[in-house]
Amino acid sequence: MMSFERKKKVNANMNITPLIDVVFLLLLFFMLTSHFVTRPGIKISLPEAVTAKPQQEDRIAVYIADQSTIYVNNIRVEIEELKSHIESRLAASQNKSYIIIKADKSVNIGLAIHVIDLAKQAKADGVVISTEVPEQR
Repeated sequence: MMSFERKKKVNANMNITPLIDVVFLLLLFFMLTSHFVTRPGIKISLPEAVTAKPQQEDRIAVYIADQSTIYVNNIRVEIEELKSHIESRLAASQNKSYIIIKADKSVNIGLAIHVIDLAKQAKADGVVISTEVPEQR
């Protein structure tokens, strides 16, 4: 009698243990590093208003941070230079005659009024005070 060779069974299992280890290491890495990422920009906590409406963001924005530092479109400006800086921005822009004031809620109201007055002296057509809509609970 003739003996035939039997087919050997191929083991189709794949060991995924190293893959799981790598996925967990990546997950751990991103969890740990995500807390250290800071958003660049000006730290402002806007006051809340229920009647707040969205405005166009392409206008000239004046930021008043909590340390009474003033920024015009993310450029730091001293209070003495603010009027001339706004005038030059208004002259260089088309259809941006409104000024958006984004003041931190801890800012002295006297400083905010002074900034609004300087914006009006710079011949701005209007001033919009930026607020946030309170969270619904």
